[in-house]
Amino acid sequence: MRISRLALHDFRSYEDVDLALSPGPVCFVGANGQGKTNLVEAIDYLSRLESHRVSSEAPLVRAGCDSAIVRVEAVKDDRPALIEVELRPGRTNRARINRADLSRPRDLLGVVRTVLFSPEDLALVKGDPAQRRRFLDDLLVMESVRVAGIKSDYERTVRQRNTLLKTSRGRQVDLSTLEIWDDKLASLGGEIMARRLRTLDALAPYLQERHAGVAASAAERRQTVTAVYECRAAGDSADLPRVADACRELLLAAITERRRDERDRGLTLVGPHRDELALSIGGLPAKGYASHGESWSLALALKLASFDRLRVDDDPILILDDVFAELDTGRRDHLAGMTHDVEQVLVTAAVVDDVPDALRGHRFVVADGEATPDE
Repeated sequence: MRISRLALHDFRSYEDVDLALSPGPVCFVGANGQGKTNLVEAIDYLSRLESHRVSSEAPLVRAGCDSAIVRVEAVKDDRPALIEVELRPGRTNRARINRADLSRPRDLLGVVRTVLFSPEDLALVKGDPAQRRRFLDDLLVMESVRVAGIKSDYERTVRQRNTLLKTSRGRQVDLSTLEIWDDKLASLGGEIMARRLRTLDALAPYLQERHAGVAASAAERRQTVTAVYECRAAGDSADLPRVADACRELLLAAITERRRDERDRGLTLVGPHRDELALSIGGLPAKGYASHGESWSLALALKLASFDRLRVDDDPILILDDVFAELDTGRRDHLAGMTHDVEQVLVTAAVVDDVPDALRGHRFVVADGEATPDE
């Protein structure tokens, strides 16, 4: 898959921009704050219907405007499709494919697929568990758009169950209502857990291979890296079932065991929203033990491994957002060599000299709210 055209209206810093993009590497070069990341953020937004930089949509709309439009022409198997989203903070967004309205924006998921690596991804290794859960769930949605609905239903169930638990603190209540929510949470949560576990199993060989490719030294390349799912209710992934029904039973048992704690705290303490993706390098936890360089290698390996996992069906668009300034020469060259056969790679950089020759490709100079082809 690739993007052959990108058009933005009132998105971030752009009033209007319309760019023709080539296959292979496309490089956006410009000083910090000029808007190069805004361009790739728009494409990535279509993939996940979320920004990798902010948690709400209001910052995506140009100051003083009520809405923004992201429009792309995506090409898959030589067949183009025109995809459009109108972002309307505080209201329901609008989405269209080939100028036909969709009943809900979520129906766009899976049409454009991206894997984005940015400096923020260092939080995959150094950040809190929510960062790693988000990485894993984003991958699940890319693999199957059905997961987006399951995840949305699960999050709504947790919120409603929390409300019920809070109202029951210190009071005698009919627990039959709570048991209905228990069953729903366990059913949805069991589906999410099983999918996470199966995806991690499939990701493992790619992760080791990609880490060996981007590691800076021979010693680092020899280190074993692992990503292990830790269920707060039942231990690590080695002992967990990979079937949704079995995960459901496991969660129901844990909910029964933690009933008093949950009512005391007014909070759902069992479920995939509490679980962890534990990363290790050389047998030691990556968080707290890995150096800055090792953390970069592991974060990059995770993203490249997810790309490998997805490209079994079709190449996603690979986005490398302002990462080369953070990498040493060895890691830069390794990364460039590992992406030579990708259908489309979008790169942003403040200085073109930071980008390996193999990834400079078709270049745009980004300045003053405009992106101009570098002839």
